[in-house]
Amino acid sequence: MHGQYGPAARQLPRDPYPGAEPSRRPGGATAIAAGLLGLVAAVAAGYLPVTQFIDIPSGFSLGDLPRWTLVDLGGFLCAALVLLIGSLAVFFRAVTGAVLLILGAVLAIAAILLEPTLDGGSYAGYFRAVSRLDGPAAIDRAVLVVTVPLVLLLTALPPTFRHLRFRTR
Repeated sequence: MHGQYGPAARQLPRDPYPGAEPSRRPGGATAIAAGLLGLVAAVAAGYLPVTQFIDIPSGFSLGDLPRWTLVDLGGFLCAALVLLIGSLAVFFRAVTGAVLLILGAVLAIAAILLEPTLDGGSYAGYFRAVSRLDGPAAIDRAVLVVTVPLVLLLTALPPTFRHLRFRTR
């Protein structure tokens, strides 16, 4: 639109919330911590099935293992893969990474809770054996038991999602 003195001046958009602080970039401490712990949990979750596969004696195959043992090992492998991808995605500030970290943590918790029932044992005996830290497998399980709930907690916190959703304009 033209006035008598030339084109009309563009008006700047009004601040919809006068007096409000301009949006600041949210801190990413919880997201970074969740990503780092997710990497640790991914390594720990992947260690157990890999060592189980390596330790299979010759003449024995995976088909000889009980079905629920295979389900448990598959759960650990899937959890490791999902945690790894989720951690990397969180470092690239994708909200999908947080969702994958939550899914991976839930898978790892399910695999941890399934493991004591495979041999007809009890949870008390299982966690007692894990807490003794006798050997690399027990240390791996202890690391997993500690890191996975932390990953789940840190990822589900609102500051994590706030950091991942924030975009500069």
